[in-house]
Amino acid sequence: MRARALQLLPALFVVALLIGAWELYVDLSGVDAAVLPAPHDVGTALWNSGELLLRNFKVTALEVVLGLGMALSAGFGLAVAIHLSPVLRRAFYPLAVGSQALPIPVIGVLLVFWWGFGIFPKLAIIALICFFPVLVTTVDGLAAVDPEQLKLMRTLDASRWQAFRFAELPAGLPAALSGARIALAVGVIGAFIAETTTPTSGPYPGLGREILTDVNFQTSRAYAGTLLLFLFAITCFYALSLAERKLAPWTIRPRGEAT
Repeated sequence: MRARALQLLPALFVVALLIGAWELYVDLSGVDAAVLPAPHDVGTALWNSGELLLRNFKVTALEVVLGLGMALSAGFGLAVAIHLSPVLRRAFYPLAVGSQALPIPVIGVLLVFWWGFGIFPKLAIIALICFFPVLVTTVDGLAAVDPEQLKLMRTLDASRWQAFRFAELPAGLPAALSGARIALAVGVIGAFIAETTTPTSGPYPGLGREILTDVNFQTSRAYAGTLLLFLFAITCFYALSLAERKLAPWTIRPRGEAT
């Protein structure tokens, strides 16, 4: 426990340094608080509007979790299909690449037309933004299996499913988890984009919409909401890193081993 606490010290030092530089810049430059509030103003807004921000954060967090679940399922499933079928690879891989260039506001209007003002259009946007890293890394990971291992399994008369289950899947899972970590980081900004490009019903539209509303009139609160998204992204990223130790323990190097 003490060793882990010591590992956090460099990051905490950098954060303290950045906050101090930010506070000093605001004090010395005389920049308008409506443009860049000081850290102490952001902290005050976080304290005074904590309940409002927390309720909106819960909405955004739910969207991120569900949208990422959809993205991981779609990305991994399509990656396996593309890996196993050259025909599907030629048919769907270019479309998956092109999907990342779709203008989200245009797609958002169409999704709202199809599914209304609920949560599902937002989940679809998050999934669309986040599935691509999982797809690409998983496809590459599945293809990176040692050819000699596959040759050995064919020699042992293993079926195609057995070769996939015992050779290709263990090789592809770490890559898929790496893509999932990227998707987690992207998923938070994906939720912001989803909330600001699709209408929302209900009293708490999510942090994205709240930040967009506050940025012109309650700048300190907008920064406080942004801080929550920032911390949420970091938490999700490292939580998945811990989960990787359980899902793919064979990828963990012993301490002191050279990379």
